[in-house]
Order: sequence, then C-alpha cells, then structure tokens
Amino acid sequence: MNRALAIAAPVILVAVLLAIWEQACRALNVPAYFLPAPSAVAAAAVNTAPLLLASAWNTLSMALAALVTASLIACSLALVVSLSPLFEEAVRPIAVALQVTPVVAIAPLAVIWAGLDHPERAIVGLAAVVAFFPIFSGALTGLRAADPDLERLFDLYGATRTQRLSRLRLPSAAPFLLEGHKVAAGLAIVGAVVAEFVAGSGGAQGLAWRILEAANRLQTAKMFAAVLALALMGAGLHAAFQLAEREILARWSGRRR
Repeated sequence: MNRALAIAAPVILVAVLLAIWEQACRALNVPAYFLPAPSAVAAAAVNTAPLLLASAWNTLSMALAALVTASLIACSLALVVSLSPLFEEAVRPIAVALQVTPVVAIAPLAVIWAGLDHPERAIVGLAAVVAFFPIFSGALTGLRAADPDLERLFDLYGATRTQRLSRLRLPSAAPFLLEGHKVAAGLAIVGAVVAEFVAGSGGAQGLAWRILEAANRLQTAKMFAAVLALALMGAGLHAAFQLAEREILARWSGRRR
C-alpha cells in the first residue's frame, strides 16, 4: 500500500466523522452541556491550552515514573523466576492476582498509605501495578523462548550462566520485552488517570483532575478537550515505543518488524 495513502486514510476518516458530528450538533440543536460540537471543543482546547499542557505533563511524568518502576521490578523478578521453576510456580499466581484486581479496589488503601498530602505517590504506585504484568509476562516468556538447539550448543561449549543469559536468552527475549513495554506504556497512562480519579484530590493536577473539574461545572467542551489531550498523549507514547521497538530490533537482531 502507498505510504501516503496509508497516512491519509485515517486522517480523512477522522475529518469526515468530525464533520458529521459538527453538522449533527448544529442541525439537531444539541445543548452544549450535553454534547459540544467539535468547533466548541477546539475553542476550549485553545483557550485552556497552557493549563492542559501543564496537566498533561503531570500525568505523563507520573505514568513514565510508574512505567520505569514497573519495568525494574518486573524485569528483575522475571530474571530470578526464569532460573527457578519452583519460584515461578510461587510467584505467578500473585502476579496474576495483581493483574485481575481492579485498581479502583485498592486505590483507597494506596492513597492512605502514600499519605493524603502526597497523592502523586499513590498514583505512581497504582499505575505501576497496572503496568507490571505485561512487562513481567513478556520478560518471562522471552527469557524462556531461546532456541533449544542453541541451548544445547551452549551446553556443549560449557557456557556459564552469565554467558547464556547475556548472549542467548536476553537477545531472544528482546522482542517480547519491547512488546511488553509497549503495552504497559498505554496501561500506565490508563492507570494514572484512573488512580487520580479515585484519589479525588487536586494535588496531582493531572488531566483526570481537569476532567473532574470540568464535569462538576458542566463544562463539557473542556472535558472533551482534556480527553483529546489524553488520547494524543497515549497515541504519541505508543508511536514512540513502536519506533524504538523497530529500531532496536533492527540493530539487535538484524530484522525489522
């Protein structure tokens, strides 16, 4: 497919949908508090741009801090677990339990433990919990995905555990690690937003607080503007990780995905 056409297709589709939305709001005379027209959302975004940018940075910084925290813990734990099947059997149920537990269920506890004066700590911690499992699962799967023939070859040459890890298992795990981080990056943003909603405090001053603030005042256009900022931030972070994944795999394993 032509690259220019591939780029233009989603842009054209979004433009058509926005035009339909705009015309429908005008034709049906929909109240602005119920569903603002795209032009009203754009105006609200422009008018509140400095505030939205500051809030977006707060949300992004907390999400990135959570992603780094989750990555360090998940990769370290996966490395230890990959060396001991018994330890894996002990750890995996706990990891799965963290994954399936709704963040809203443990958010009040996290807010209390972090301190009511430091909601950002609770938000980072909760977002890290949400981002943990994809990285842990990807790292563990990748570390066990080495070619069995290469494993036997390393045995034949009497490779040490360190050599086996650095020259065989880590290169084999690279695609899984990158994919896990790419998924976790989006989840970290979702976790940060949900945690800020549950915290119910303006101390963090993220985009979730802007949405709550606008909702309490029935300023729906500002709510949509904040949601748009979140969507753009998530798409940008995903694109950055996708680009990094492609470049790292091209240099490390000599192929492009």
